[in-house]
Amino acid sequence: MNEPRTDPEISVVVPIFREAESVGPLCRRLVPVLERVASSFEILFVDDGSTDDTLLAIRAENARDPRIKAVSFSRNFGKEIAIAAGLDHARGRAVVIMDADLQHPPETIEAFVAKWREGYVMVYGQRTDRAGESPVKRGFTQAFYRLFARFGETELPEGAGDFRLIDRKGVEVLRSLGERARFSKGLYAWIGFPSVGVPFVVEERQFGTTKWSFRKLFRFAFDGITSFSTVPLRVWTYLGGLISLLSIAAAIYFAVRTLLFGSDVPGYPSLIVSVTFFSGIQLMSLGMIGEYVGRIFAEVKRRPLYVVADTVGGSGEASPVAEARLAAI
Repeated sequence: MNEPRTDPEISVVVPIFREAESVGPLCRRLVPVLERVASSFEILFVDDGSTDDTLLAIRAENARDPRIKAVSFSRNFGKEIAIAAGLDHARGRAVVIMDADLQHPPETIEAFVAKWREGYVMVYGQRTDRAGESPVKRGFTQAFYRLFARFGETELPEGAGDFRLIDRKGVEVLRSLGERARFSKGLYAWIGFPSVGVPFVVEERQFGTTKWSFRKLFRFAFDGITSFSTVPLRVWTYLGGLISLLSIAAAIYFAVRTLLFGSDVPGYPSLIVSVTFFSGIQLMSLGMIGEYVGRIFAEVKRRPLYVVADTVGGSGEASPVAEARLAAI
């Protein structure tokens, strides 16, 4: 007869992609912290299609400590999808999400758990500085948060990222959201529930290099804006109305001028510039519409968010939501 499954108190979900050197050092620091603050725990790595020895490193850690587990994707699906998969497979009463590169200090989890036991459903890490970032990246980050605060449907706490603890109540709500174009920071804020920030200092990366290029960061920011706002679509309505008013004003001006002074031959350069300018406006508006239509197309296909190729430590049991996603194929 099968023994009843005992769920851990804390699950730590770690999305990981080509970070083989970070697995051991992370576990050395993370396990003692969890042993101090939790009666039971599991560490669940979500290997996002790594092509190096990341999965082998996780297997080695699992051989030493069966509480360390993994779900491995068939290919790279992206960090946002890896987080969703971690929430699908994590079994703890609270779930901590953190990066594998040790820039999220494991010791901060103690403060997370203390706030959780006070009754908070969401406890997020709030970085206190961005001294390690270039001025250009800091500028783009500040611009994004200002735009999101101005046009987004929800408010993002300043300095908050994926490093956070979520109570099972919040995890279940996040698991029920089946959207494909995921912007997790927005989803955390959208679900509501009592939340509190815990300040922390981002540590220096000890191994490897960041996988986030400026192109990926820009795309991520664009996904965030378009996932939580229709303002980019409405902008073109306003712009089209403004251009229409200007064209009517220009038509009236030229009509009056012709009546008073007679007609003259319009300049060829100004004509070409006008045609080119308005053609560019039209193409940009069509491109923005296409972005939203593309998201609709991705949603209606109902493909699963991810495909699990392998597991480590018995993490292959999918949640009911994950099974429903697979059944929707």
